[in-house]
Amino acid sequence: MDRNETLKKLESKRTKCTVYTRVMGYHRPVESFNIGKKGEHRQRKQFVER
Repeated sequence: MDRNETLKKLESKRTKCTVYTRVMGYHRPVESFNIGKKGEHRQRKQFVER
């Protein structure tokens, strides 16, 4: 079974995921950002601790 078939079978079980980010000391959902702030959030690099 390829990936597309698997995704189609599981489509009904999928739910929306709310992504939060820390802004000025508190957490806010990214979906509430304005267009400019959403673009800035997409350009951020994720920190990976080693």
